[in-house]
Amino acid sequence: MAKTYIFGHKNPDTDAISSAIIMADFEQQTGNAEATPFRLGEIGPETQYALDQFKVSTPALLSDDLNDQNVILVDHNEFQQSADTIDKASIKHVVDHHRISNFETAAPLYYRAEPVGCTATILYKMYKERGFEIKPEIAGLMISAIISDSLLFKSPTCTQEDIEAAEALKSIANVDLEAYGLEMLKAGASTTDKTATELLNMDAKSFNMGDYITRIGQVNTVDINEVFERQEELEKEMLEVSTNEKYDLFVLLVTDIINSDSKILVVGAEKDKVGSAFNVQLENNTAFLPGVVSRKKQVVPQITEALS
Repeated sequence: MAKTYIFGHKNPDTDAISSAIIMADFEQQTGNAEATPFRLGEIGPETQYALDQFKVSTPALLSDDLNDQNVILVDHNEFQQSADTIDKASIKHVVDHHRISNFETAAPLYYRAEPVGCTATILYKMYKERGFEIKPEIAGLMISAIISDSLLFKSPTCTQEDIEAAEALKSIANVDLEAYGLEMLKAGASTTDKTATELLNMDAKSFNMGDYITRIGQVNTVDINEVFERQEELEKEMLEVSTNEKYDLFVLLVTDIINSDSKILVVGAEKDKVGSAFNVQLENNTAFLPGVVSRKKQVVPQITEALS
């Protein structure tokens, strides 16, 4: 049987990595012994904490040409967020919880997208529907992904289904959701040991918004000011990357995981439209956004509308 490549988006977060591993286990339980998880970027400290906690190996970095290879996408569907040769692949299956954009295939496929807070929540439902075994390490990764994407159930993207899935899984994984979740989030929240490039790339995605290409990065922290002390350095890097990659806008969303607020830093010719998207005036290219924590629900739709 030919290998099936399973991976999440570039600059992978905990859901992207966990869901690739979970989906590979799911496929193996269906009889697809060659289902293999991969990653499209480096592992962040939050994700590494989860992998270490549940003693799961890090997926290999994808380097193969995907021409005519069987592929399953998790936690994304937009081609600009995927592998460089994704347009040559044979996409068999997608499991995702994001908007559907810039996606097409030459043949029919199994596509499952649900408006929940986390791809791992959908995968949990798939296991239950098929009566498949959820091993402790798989349960742990599901919980980790749900906590990460929902910011410990505080994000507006979090649904009752996400909460119920985590509650059902905690006994299998043998974890206290609150205690484990806080430690995992804190593991990924330190910024002082990261370069500007690392901060901008640790969780960044590119979006086609009307006639514009917008790059939106997100940094979770326990101290927003710690990040903005490096504003000049970050702006310089954002402008340089935008020039090289032809981004019209670059938005950095810095989120306080304790108080559930964010502050944005914006560069680009249309940066004032980003301010209008949130009914705020940018000052020194920045604005404070109380209660905003979700890129998917509270940032991408608003900026997309403002740029349309």
